[in-house]
Amino acid sequence: MGPAFKKEEDIVTLEDVKNILEAEVLVGGEQLGKSVKTAFAADLMSDVLAFAKPDSLLLTGLTNPQVVRTADILDITAIIMVRGKKPSEETIKLAEELKIPILSTRYILFETSGRLHAKGITGCIEKVGGEM
Repeated sequence: MGPAFKKEEDIVTLEDVKNILEAEVLVGGEQLGKSVKTAFAADLMSDVLAFAKPDSLLLTGLTNPQVVRTADILDITAIIMVRGKKPSEETIKLAEELKIPILSTRYILFETSGRLHAKGITGCIEKVGGEM
């Protein structure tokens, strides 16, 4: 386990995320200076509501307005749409209103998660409770 704090040069920003994922910024280009430490990946918004934490990235293949509403409720830093997915105009307008950045990457969800993890972004939860 590393130190409890990151050095300034270790801070990952949305601009870094954009570059790591070769992503297109669809909403929120003015917010690329925001720092990111954690992420959560899911296509079920019920899982996102149950397990995601504020100030995380949300990695998803969903593109509907509900994704933006969920991100808003949880104070998500940005939405990363995987597999080259693009949101509807309604989704983009809602994200602009709520000031939630949306980026789109052509990488699949697994590869997106791995690339971000390799650069120091951790999951906002490692595993759920319960016996196995």
